[in-house]
Formats: sequence, C-alpha cells, structure tokens
Amino acid sequence: MAALGDVVAVLDELYDPRTAESWDAVGTILGDPDAEVRRVLFAVDPVQAVADEAVALGVDLVVTHHPLWLSGVTALPASDPKGRVAHTLLSNGIALHTCHTNADVPPLGVSSAMAAGFGLVGARPLQPATSPGPDVWTVFVPRDDAETVLAAMHAAGAGHYDGYDSAAFSWPGTGQFRPLDGADPAIGRIGELERVDEVALRLVAAAGVREQVRAAMIAAHPYEVVAHDVVAAQPVPTDRGMGRIGSLPEPMPLAAFAEHVRQALPAHGGATRFAGDPDRLVETVALCGGSGDFLLGAATAAGADVYVTSDLKHHAVSEHLERPGACAVVDVPHWAAEWTWLPVAAAAVTERLGATVVSQVSSLVTDPWTATLVHPDRPLEHRSPR
Repeated sequence: MAALGDVVAVLDELYDPRTAESWDAVGTILGDPDAEVRRVLFAVDPVQAVADEAVALGVDLVVTHHPLWLSGVTALPASDPKGRVAHTLLSNGIALHTCHTNADVPPLGVSSAMAAGFGLVGARPLQPATSPGPDVWTVFVPRDDAETVLAAMHAAGAGHYDGYDSAAFSWPGTGQFRPLDGADPAIGRIGELERVDEVALRLVAAAGVREQVRAAMIAAHPYEVVAHDVVAAQPVPTDRGMGRIGSLPEPMPLAAFAEHVRQALPAHGGATRFAGDPDRLVETVALCGGSGDFLLGAATAAGADVYVTSDLKHHAVSEHLERPGACAVVDVPHWAAEWTWLPVAAAAVTERLGATVVSQVSSLVTDPWTATLVHPDRPLEHRSPR
C-alpha cells in the first residue's frame, strides 16, 4: 500500500520543489500524507471538470501542472470556482498535488517531454542550469600528522567525488615559518626560522560542508595557525535547465514541421501558428513548454532553425524576426504543449511505485479556447520571406 506521503516523495525526487520559481505555489495543496493512494490522475489544470472526472474515476490523488492558487487566500467558499474545486476534492477524499515550474527543468519535465514527442534527437537543455562546483582544498600539515588530518576531513564530508569517497592527493615538501612574539607554536621557537617536513593534501568537498570540513581540519591539525587554501570551482552544467534543443532525424521545410508539431500534440481547439519562410529548412529545433518568449534570443544564439513555445505576443515575435539571423517561430497552445508531460510523469510514478499505484492521464481537453476560425482567403499582403 502506498500513502500520499510516499507518492509525494517520488514526485519530489522527480520534480524537486526547491527548484520552483520563488513566486510559484507547488507541492501538496490538499490531502492527508497518511491517506492511502491507489489511483492517481494526472492533468494540466485543476479545474472543475477535472475534479468531477477524478470523482467519477474514483481516484485518490490528482496531480496537476498548474497550481490551484498562486497567491494566498483567506476564505474557501464553494461559490468561488477554485473553492468549489477544493470542496469537490476534499468531500470525496481526493488529494491535490502540483508540480509546476519545478517540472519545467528536469530530464523528465515538460520541455523534455515535448522534445520526445516531436522526435528530437540529442535533446539537451537550451538554457542549462548549473550546480555549484566542489571546493578544492589544499592543506599543509606535518608529515606525521597527515593521516590524522586527512581522516578528520574525510569524516566531515571531504573527498566525496562522482561516486567515490576518501579521495585525496598528497605530495611532500618543506614548510617554513618564524614564530613571532605572542605566537604559541606547536613546533619551533619564538624568533627562530623553522623548517618542517610537511605534506600538502589536495582534496575536494561540496561547498555545503565547507565550514564542517574547516572545523574538522583545524581540530585535527597540530598547528596553531593552519596554512590552507579553499578555491571554489566553476559551476558545473547539469542535465536540468529551461527549454530543450535537439535535432530532427531528417530536415524538413518549416511549413511541414509546423504540421508535424500540430499532429504530435493532443487535439485541441487552439491554433498552431508559425512565423518565417514556409520553405525554410528546419533541422535544429529549440522549444520551451509553457510561456517561453524569454528564450527567443537564446534559441537563435544556440543555432536553432526554429523555436517552439506558447503564448507569444505580436510585438515579441515581430521584433524577434527583425533581428539578423533570427530563427523561425512556431506558437502552439499552452495546454497542448504541457499535456505532453502528463504521460511521462504518470509512467515515472508507476515505475517507481510499482503495482501499488495505478496512474492515468486525464482525457479532458481543458484548453480554454473552443475553436480556431481561419480566414478562407489569403491575407491581403505578406512580408517578403526572409
């Protein structure tokens, strides 16, 4: 049997809530962590139709991409649309959990799912996230005390590196110093130059344990003043990040690619639009799930032939196309693009929890647009294709 807390632990592992944007509202919105969860429904929007579907299906948990609220509330009346959703779920013992911006950046996130749905090869983050590089420590210690100091630093967390622990490098040398008035040297005398057989220890440690390692080093070291260096390494690129960029197996014209995108997304009433020369060959594709106008420039800079995202505005696209070397643009409905994440997340939860939980994807189209009307005639005038 799986409890809500068990499912949330898996979701938090996949979509770390600490990576959510500061303005976002992610995590468990409704529910008892100890309540049993046998069936989970994944949906994009926490709207009334999804709540009613959850009741009809008899699920115990609804996981949505969009939050129920993005700001605090002081009342929860059922007369309010969002309050009614909450009442419907709570009165039927159904929990609600949200993975929003924390589900945008990881390998099994929204943009990654879009890239897989479009058949991109070698997809990677368009704007990679980085993690702090390790601290690089160099410590000078008398030869006879080297093992003691090294063991203390290892015990405090140093020497852990890429699947290994107890890592270190050492080399011998001669240290020298002259104790001055007021010093309390462990070796040597006040006013006299001292030379000591020493060992230089080089090891790495995560930045988060820097002060623990320093305290352990000082406590184990025989010297009153410990000569040491700590250098923060460059940030390390990760497999997380905003958007994705990859390649099509075979190039195709922009117009054909836009149709390929439309067919890859679930049916909806919104529009799939493209901006650029219809005959332009497309091979390198950048994309971002949700509202991604902030990555228009990054897509061009990365060498993309086309950028796919949602909610693009007239001025943003017009100004983008005026820039030299600008990539083409495909604008798709917000709901449809983010829906591609649902089966990926559902499969990941099922894989980790096994037969204890049944995951399914909502069959409802919650895109707010009912239909798109296209003018039957050609527009009066087009700008010349670039």
